[in-house]
Parts: sequence; structure tokens; C-alpha cells
Amino acid sequence: MESAASAPSNADAVREDGDPRKWKILAAVVFGVFMVILDTTVVNVAFPALREAFDAPLHTAQWVLSAYVLALGVATPLAGFLGDRFGMRTTYAAGLALFTLGSLLCGVAPSLELLIAARVLQGLGGGIATPLGSAHLFRAFPPNQQGTALGLFGVALTLAPASGPLLGGWLVTHGLWRWIFFVNVPIGIVGVVLASRWLRNHKREHPPKLAWSSVALTTVGFGSMLYASTVAADHGWASPEVLGGFAVGVAALAAFTVQALRSPDPLLDVRLFGNRTFANAALIGYVSVLALFGAEFLMPLYLQMLRGLTAFEAGMTLLPMALASGITTPLAGRIYDKIGPRALLIVGYGLLAFNTWQFAHLTGDTPLSTIRWLLVVRGVALGLTVQTTFTTALGVVPPQNVGRASSLINATRFVVQAVSVALLATLLTAYLSPEMQAAAAHEGSAQVVAGGLCTKTPPPAAAAQLAEACAENLEGFDAAYMATFWASVAALLLGSMLPGWPGRWSGREGLRGTVGPGGPPPALSQA
Repeated sequence: MESAASAPSNADAVREDGDPRKWKILAAVVFGVFMVILDTTVVNVAFPALREAFDAPLHTAQWVLSAYVLALGVATPLAGFLGDRFGMRTTYAAGLALFTLGSLLCGVAPSLELLIAARVLQGLGGGIATPLGSAHLFRAFPPNQQGTALGLFGVALTLAPASGPLLGGWLVTHGLWRWIFFVNVPIGIVGVVLASRWLRNHKREHPPKLAWSSVALTTVGFGSMLYASTVAADHGWASPEVLGGFAVGVAALAAFTVQALRSPDPLLDVRLFGNRTFANAALIGYVSVLALFGAEFLMPLYLQMLRGLTAFEAGMTLLPMALASGITTPLAGRIYDKIGPRALLIVGYGLLAFNTWQFAHLTGDTPLSTIRWLLVVRGVALGLTVQTTFTTALGVVPPQNVGRASSLINATRFVVQAVSVALLATLLTAYLSPEMQAAAAHEGSAQVVAGGLCTKTPPPAAAAQLAEACAENLEGFDAAYMATFWASVAALLLGSMLPGWPGRWSGREGLRGTVGPGGPPPALSQA
């Protein structure tokens, strides 16, 4: 039971049916976060055009992508603290504004160096805004509607990444690569206005003090882990740069954990992992990142590199998965409110395991219609699982602490996703022979690395080499998908241990039960 010291103030009390403006709050959050997540994939399609426009080598141009991910990972741990200190509405709107400013500067950047710097601004803004979006929803909706709210919010999380290749591919095809950044500006301005008008400015009555040592440790820790993951596939896991990055990252995060356990008000409350439900839901989320998102970069590569589709055509092929997920996610949220997470996760990860096994046995001539149906099944699995684990983890956290908890989950998931992608990319290339790797790196072997390795008709002299490249790449894709198959099986087993039907389910209040391992939360106020 909550103590008097932990009870919300009268101004912060939530009506039984939630905040009167809860649907406006949902609309404002979905509008803003959709834009931020869209940028995680839209730039990937334009990457070759960026390299050509700035005449940049690959290792330099790669920072257009890496800088954004690094900035996201560094800023995310700060989001919850900043929300408590300055107010959730103020911090969220500031994050969107920073992202919008970064987008404008990206669009007008006259050099690659300035473009990378502007991408850092985008990442910092997105890393601040995204975790607070879900926190706003948990505070606006009553416990029996939070699954529904997070399910609708999940539509943005699934449709945005799928929209990136479509939008980016169309703009690049028409020579308008700078507009992948300019389109964010009017959307961002509207998002800031909606946030300023509709969101509540929840904040601590007694603002927390910022421990700069915690900021330094999380910045070095998450930044080093993300950097090492980014360069691992190119430099090799045994290279001093990668090993050193992981060593520094682990040491910094270990030091931060010790500090957080001793602090009464840590930047990220790692003591939440002492709650079995939170820890289990978070662990399932990490495993599913490998099973789902870690593998998502594989299919576009298969479609473009082996089947010869353009980026836009690949995006259209992947669209059924996003649509299926967009339909399933809000339905899963409503079901979660009634029966809890267990059944959803068992069905979702069961579908994912079956689906991933099928992907592990693709050939160079598997009909695209078959692949689209498999992607629909994958979209349903994604809709049943991703937001369900996130909602369950946050469900054990008192509303006053949801901002910090959301930052903790998002920051750690960033690292897990980066490491997963790096591992799968390494596994993918491990099946290429030294001769094929050398041929792919040679400028004169364009017929080997160009799209359509398994579908094009090569000159007779290159036929054997092309057939070998197709076979070796298919082996790599099969191995990578098998790794994600076992991850989905592990997620299925872990998901069966969470509460819900056929066991007793009393909703979020029963899920939380106690104030949690961090002790009574400080009181908040709202504006």
C-alpha cells in the first residue's frame, strides 16, 4: 500500500476514467514520436545519395547513420530525470523542438561534417522525447485502459519504420534527398504546438538534483557500447577498437550501477530489476529485440542484394508486415487490459518462431507472394508482443516513476538492438569465402555485389562466380535467421512465466501490488 508520503498531490490525482484530455494526449504523443522513429530508417535509403552528393568515403559517410544512433542512446537515459526536473510537457516539447531544428540543419547542411553534427542534434532531441511519450500515456489513462493506449501508441512504432523506405525511396528516386529532412520541419512544429497545448506538465514538487558523475558514466557507458557495436562488423569483434569500446562501456555501466544502488534518487533506477515481473518483462523485451528487430535488417538485404529489388520495391514488399502489425497492436492492447500478457506472448512468439523457421529456409527463387504472406504473419507476431512486454514492465512501476523506468528500458534496448544487429551482420558475412569477400571488395567485380545475385543472368565468364555468391549469401541468411529462431523460442518460454490468463489477472493495480524496490516515489505536481 502507498504511504502518505508517496501519494500524489490533489492536483496530480487521476480520475477513475483517466485524464479528461487523454485522447488528445495520445494524439499529440503519436504525432511527435512517429516523426522521430521515421528518421531511424528513412535516411538508410538515402545513404548512397548522401555519399554521392558529398563525395564521401564509406567509413566517413557511415557516421550520418551512426551519429544519430549514438546520440539517441546517450540522451535516452536523461529523459526521465529531465522530465522530473523541468516537467514532462516542457521536456518532451523541447526534445521535439531540438529534433525539428536538427532536421532543418540537416536539410541545409553544405558539408558532410555539418550534416553529421545536425544528425547528433536530431538524435539528442529524439532520445529525450521518445521515452516521455509512453510516460505521458501511463499518467493520462486509467489502469484498465493502459494496454489499449500503449497499443495505439504502438501503431507509430511499427508503421514509422516501414514508412521510411517508402518515403525515402520515392524522394531519392526524384532527386530530392534533402526533403527527407525538410518534411520533418512542419510536422515537428505542429507536434510542439500540440504538446504545448494538450500535455500535462507533471514534475517533482522537490526537483531532483543532477549527479554529473551519473551523466558522465551513462554517456560513456552507453556511448561506448553503441560505438563498439556499430564498428564491430567492419573492424572485427577481436579488434582493439571493438574490445576496448565494450570494455570501457561495461566498466562505466558497472560503476554507474554501483552508484545508482547507493543513491536515493538515481538517474536510472536499476533497482527496478529487483522486481521479478519487471525484470522478466524487460528480459523478454531484450530477447525479442534480437528475434524481431535484430532480424529486420536482414529481409531488405535479401530482397535487394539477392532478389534485385530497388529500395522502394523492397519497402513495398515489407509494407504488409507493417500494416498487419498496425492492425494487431491496438487489438493486443485491448486484450491485454482484459486477460494480461501471458496468452498474447505465447501466441505471438509461437507465430514468430514458426515464421522465422520459414525465413531460415528461403531460397533464391522463393515467390515474393509467399514472402509477403510470411511478413504478414511476422507483423501479427510483432503486434502481439513488442508493446505487451513494454506495458507489462512499466505496469509494476508507480505512475510517478514511469518516466525514469521508460528511460531505463529504452536505453538498454538501444544497446541490445545495436549488439544484435552487429552479431547478425557478422554471422551473415561469416559464410562468405575469402575469395568472395575479396571479390565483393574489388571495384571490378560489380556483378558480384550488385543487386540480384540470385536472379540476374550474368555473362558466361561470371556465371560460376555469381552462383557461388548467391549460394554463400543464402547460407549466411539461413544461419542468421536460425539464430533469431532460437531467440524467439527463448522469448516464448520466458513469456509463459508472466502473469495473465489462464491464471488470475486483476489488471495493472494487481500487477504492481507494492510501491516497488526503489521505495516510495516522491510526490509530483502538474500544470
